[in-house]
Amino acid sequence: MIDVVNLTDKFSRISDHWDPKIIAQVNDYHLKIAKIRGEFIWHSHPETDEVFLVVDGELTIHLREGDLTLNPGELCVIPKGVEHKPAAESECQILMVEPAGTLNTGDAGGEMTKEDTAWI
Repeated sequence: MIDVVNLTDKFSRISDHWDPKIIAQVNDYHLKIAKIRGEFIWHSHPETDEVFLVVDGELTIHLREGDLTLNPGELCVIPKGVEHKPAAESECQILMVEPAGTLNTGDAGGEMTKEDTAWI
């Protein structure tokens, strides 16, 4: 069966910040959504690129060589191995695309790591 995914409905089911949820799978990739606010941690993903798409709000991605600012409808690809730190002054809704099993904190680990990302 082919499902239609309604992003507005899926985001309405999320209350915690920095707690990504899986909404779909394409081959070996998960599409994850999250509500974020504040700053995340510096990390990288040594084995994979990571896609960030802003659905609502404004996302800043801090990079060692400068910052990127993304607005609704904008996306960027962070290449594998590039250290980055997502942040949002106000609540922001994002969609991420990454290989299934990719940890949200990449190689950094720590208390913000979500080991078992749930499907919604």
